[in-house]
Amino acid sequence: MAADSLDPLLTRRQMLGIAGMAGLASLTGIAADAAPQLAQKRPRIACLVTYWGATRSHADWIITKLLDGYWWQGAHTPSRVDVASVYIHQLPESGLGQKVCRSKNIPIFQTVGEAVTLGGKELAVDGVVIVAEHGEYPTNLKGQWMLPRWWIYQQVIRVFEQSKRSVPVFNDKHLSISWDEAKWMFDKSRALGFPLTGGSSIPTYFRKPDIELEIDTPLKASVVVGDTADEGALFHCVDVLQAFVERRKDGETGVKAVQCIRGPETWTWTERNPWAARLLDAVRTSFNLKPGHFQEIATPNVCIVEYNDGTKAAVYFGRDVGWTYAGEIEGRKDPAIVSMLGWAGPFSQYHASNSQPHWITEMMVTRQEPFNAERLLLSTGIVAYNMESNWENGRYSAVGRRIETPFMNMKYRSTRGAQHSQGERPPDTPYIRGFTE
Repeated sequence: MAADSLDPLLTRRQMLGIAGMAGLASLTGIAADAAPQLAQKRPRIACLVTYWGATRSHADWIITKLLDGYWWQGAHTPSRVDVASVYIHQLPESGLGQKVCRSKNIPIFQTVGEAVTLGGKELAVDGVVIVAEHGEYPTNLKGQWMLPRWWIYQQVIRVFEQSKRSVPVFNDKHLSISWDEAKWMFDKSRALGFPLTGGSSIPTYFRKPDIELEIDTPLKASVVVGDTADEGALFHCVDVLQAFVERRKDGETGVKAVQCIRGPETWTWTERNPWAARLLDAVRTSFNLKPGHFQEIATPNVCIVEYNDGTKAAVYFGRDVGWTYAGEIEGRKDPAIVSMLGWAGPFSQYHASNSQPHWITEMMVTRQEPFNAERLLLSTGIVAYNMESNWENGRYSAVGRRIETPFMNMKYRSTRGAQHSQGERPPDTPYIRGFTE
């Protein structure tokens, strides 16, 4: 569908959005004449996905929220963006995505470039959402799923550069399986001046207890326990780690080295590092699990992270604790333990991803990154080098080599407040899509 075939008239939702901004102006003190200017149009988003065929695929979780709204802070929140176009890499296998787009009158374009130009010659959308997390793609020797995130992203960049302007970009999960590609993606966002976000949805889940660490918390060591059975699962845990440790005293200083240990040697390393053993046991006792619970896992592994300022961290494979962070804080006897348990809501309502679409929307509306994109880059790099650690010259070793990462010297200070879901959880009611067949 060409761009000139799109209806230029404002939709009812757009008109309601303008009215809502006018009301907001009276409540917040924004000048009355500023409200129409701020709400001149709803951001139009291009959604670029690999696969949209299963109801529990990331594309379905995320894009349906951008279309129909999401559950945030105890209430349903209407969408504030319009999905203007869709590109699906594995289109024939994505029948669900095709049905959704037909029901919403959203054009599906044959190329990434056409989706972000709306069939024209220059950038024609106000934001880009990349969801390259599912589909039939090979896995390499190291266990990395070769999803085409970088391939999609670089085609978006090509349009940005040709159009001499750019818009905010969200990239689901990690940037790439390659540090060089991920760094290129980050650097392009800085060179072209567009906000970049992405990563895991787990750091923004409901938490128990419902807390966020204060900025400049004097963290000495951290442990995250969760499912790390494969690269994608590990990324969730690493991104949880980074969401907490970036709030330590003086902020993030970068990663000095990464190592992966698999199998029984996981526990040999743990015994030699009492700080890790203490934090792991604190997680166990907080869930009233029996001694040796984590050691019973058939395929244990630990991702070891050393930071430039001397802070230590480890990510363990563990069951029955959801995703749990434990941090040793200077001057405190007991560690801080925060868990993100189960899913954020019932599957019937597709509530496994709600807070993330909220922050995607916030970035598209405000053009501000919800958190420092350096976190996304560091999480990507830690996972990439964890997967690299056990392999050298085509040979595998359960005790992976320690890889020094002087290039992961990202420095920044987190200044944001709590970003996780709070309040009442969403109801367990059927999700209404707007079509029956």
